[in-house]
Amino acid sequence: MLSRVKTLSVNQFTLITALFYVGVFNIPLFQIVQQGIEKQGEVNYLFIATIPLFLIFALSFIFSLFSVKYLLKPFFIIVTLISSSVFFAALQYGVVFDYGMIENTVQTNSAEALTYLNWSSILNFTLTGLLPALLIFKADIVYKPFVKELLHKLAFMFAMLAGIAVIGFFYYQNYVAFGRNNDQMKRYIVPTYAIGSMIKYVKVNYFQEPLVYKVQGKDAKNLTLDHNDKPNLVVVVVGETARAHNYEYYGYDKPTNAHTKAYDMIAFKDTESCGTATAVSLPCMFSSMDREDYDARKAQAQDTAMDVLDHAGISLDWLDNDSGCKGVCDRVKHINIDLNSDPELCDGHYCYDQVLLNELDKRLAEGVTKDTLIVLHIIGSHGPTYYLRYPEAHRKFVPDCQRSDIQNCSDEELMNTYDNTILYSDYIIAQVISRLEAQQNKADTALLYVSDHGESLGESGMYLHGAPYAIAPDEQIKIPMLAWLSADFASDNGLDKQCLRDHATKGGFSHDNLFSSLLGLMNVSTEVYRKEKDLFATCRVK
Repeated sequence: MLSRVKTLSVNQFTLITALFYVGVFNIPLFQIVQQGIEKQGEVNYLFIATIPLFLIFALSFIFSLFSVKYLLKPFFIIVTLISSSVFFAALQYGVVFDYGMIENTVQTNSAEALTYLNWSSILNFTLTGLLPALLIFKADIVYKPFVKELLHKLAFMFAMLAGIAVIGFFYYQNYVAFGRNNDQMKRYIVPTYAIGSMIKYVKVNYFQEPLVYKVQGKDAKNLTLDHNDKPNLVVVVVGETARAHNYEYYGYDKPTNAHTKAYDMIAFKDTESCGTATAVSLPCMFSSMDREDYDARKAQAQDTAMDVLDHAGISLDWLDNDSGCKGVCDRVKHINIDLNSDPELCDGHYCYDQVLLNELDKRLAEGVTKDTLIVLHIIGSHGPTYYLRYPEAHRKFVPDCQRSDIQNCSDEELMNTYDNTILYSDYIIAQVISRLEAQQNKADTALLYVSDHGESLGESGMYLHGAPYAIAPDEQIKIPMLAWLSADFASDNGLDKQCLRDHATKGGFSHDNLFSSLLGLMNVSTEVYRKEKDLFATCRVK
């Protein structure tokens, strides 16, 4: 970028840097522009030609604010390294770094982060991050005396504003209309959108005064023992990155639910997630707030469904083989699986979800003497290294994609790999049900499975998840939600299973249903319970 220039003025550096950002880092933005053009009937190509010019003028103006002595090099080195990663994520996976993705990235553990490390990402970071950063570091920038430098900078910034004004004068209406029809464009502008999201995250999490903690459901009462001879034992399996599209129960043409088909599963159709990343969806789904009014800060400062169940005296366990419970289980008994705990199931970075069955066996061996709810947080279909989520014995769909740079696999390989993760999760669910059946002389047993969010697998050029909810495709928000009830559980808790099957086919469900559904399943009475949100209330006969 700068290798052919021996010395540069500040304005020259600023303009060259802006040109580089527009020409390289904003390639994903121009792909969105192209998609917008293809949707239009008539296209004003003179207007389209002004878009890169407008971006050059705008970035040059913004960059000028930071092109000052002592700040210039460290600032642009850091921003360039960040922009390189943002660019790669957008180009290869269609990922947008908004507030939710920043939150999800911050909460990602080192083992999870390493799955995104491959030759493609290393090469990109070297060519578009490290090399430009080195050239910035070595650039010989000549600074004029203060007053003269200031005047030159102001003149440059005025020229950039003049360029923006001229474009606006001729094409303002075009920009307004095109921007309204392609609102997602602003999210792909590098580096402004990602940097803005980072600033917002830091402000919200580190500079705002913590909210006063809100206790909910202190009036919670467990009504089960008023009419049941046996305690209830419910296992909630929280899936990771499972999308409804690849579930046989929802019409998929491959046997991805072969293991649970032997059981009388109830599949709730047309279910939507609260978010498109675990850091958002997990606390949201266990919160008393609905997605429309969900606020992450408030969620962190108030009781979750787990806490309300605890107030009612329910015995609780959270067993985690994913990236933690994101605050949901902080005040109840919980275990994060030791990644070195089982040499056959763990490699020090990840464990197969089968390791949770071992922990469940230990918990059940202790005996169930009171109403109990156990949460299994599985790693499920976490990408991009889908092939690491299932053992060789469960590699049923081949050829599969045995690499992390999934964009370089064929569509068939990628889909087979993902389907193997769904099938393996189905195996885990079936194994849990088998264990619950073995407990039926001691307890009334049931299982609820729900995924935190879905996944894009190359549709419309998008991969993985974390898209802003407003523009997220169905692949990222349509999720599976399944239930299994033993005959005694249904009978003793007054639930009509045929009614539930019929109700489940109606659709229109979401994570908003989980909070009250858990309270309803455990027969907990409290003022924070909302009957209209309880999945099972419609079919409760006593």
